[in-house]
Amino acid sequence: MHLVIITGVSGAGKSTASRFFEDIGYYCIDNMPPELLLSVAEFVIKSESSVDKMAVAVDIRSGDLFSKFENCVNSLRSHGIDVSVLFVDADDDTLVKRYKETRRKHPLDKEAKGSLYKAIELERKVTLDAKSIADFYIDTSTMGTAEFKHRLKELFCGAEGGIIVNVISFGFKFGLPKDADLVFDVRCLPNPFYVDELKHKTGLDDDVYNYVMNNPNAEAVFTKLKELIDCLIPLYIKEGKLNLVIAFGCTGGQHRSVSFARRMSMYLESKGIQVRTEHRNINR
Repeated sequence: MHLVIITGVSGAGKSTASRFFEDIGYYCIDNMPPELLLSVAEFVIKSESSVDKMAVAVDIRSGDLFSKFENCVNSLRSHGIDVSVLFVDADDDTLVKRYKETRRKHPLDKEAKGSLYKAIELERKVTLDAKSIADFYIDTSTMGTAEFKHRLKELFCGAEGGIIVNVISFGFKFGLPKDADLVFDVRCLPNPFYVDELKHKTGLDDDVYNYVMNNPNAEAVFTKLKELIDCLIPLYIKEGKLNLVIAFGCTGGQHRSVSFARRMSMYLESKGIQVRTEHRNINR
């Protein structure tokens, strides 16, 4: 039996995740105290029922019992149960906006004396251990429901025995992608922004791409990165990772990072790897 434990901060999308798993055939349970996870999993296994996939939402509504989350997950694994922990997150401002739109109270509203930001701060402290042991992390701050479900589908339905590589370009001045596994800074290379005829174009334009990638230093950097990625991907697959996020960053996320993301995507696709490319700040 495969057990997915859905956890994270309130308002980040745990309910949406639960509905997704229900739609793809998982038996779903909401708001289960961590200490009951092993008993319920063993009961389902011993009952010889048709349930072979379960998704259980565990969060701070369990109160003080949530502090035992990590121990309970370790106990499940020590009993040979196939467990995946999904942590769903979002930034503070997004969470506040969602709560105000739904007019719901935060589960820690009483402890925070009515302060929503304080409640979120308290919850982040309580869920820190759960976040640290998560197998999958999704930041939904900039995601709509459809994109969130698409990411879940990639993670849990996408590559049977394989891996999906998400290649992202971004601008450092807009912040790091929170879901990135590997981040590479290509600001060491000449910037097309300072070439008049290239300034208002992007790495998706061939003249910008060629300006960046035809530089001998760019070729040397890409060769080293390619060797590193070739080494890492089989190791990630061996460890059971289904989704890898590789991010390339430059100053504004329009020229150098886009060019490198474009080339890495083409390279990985040529090796038969499933690739999803996103240029996060190309239109900023």
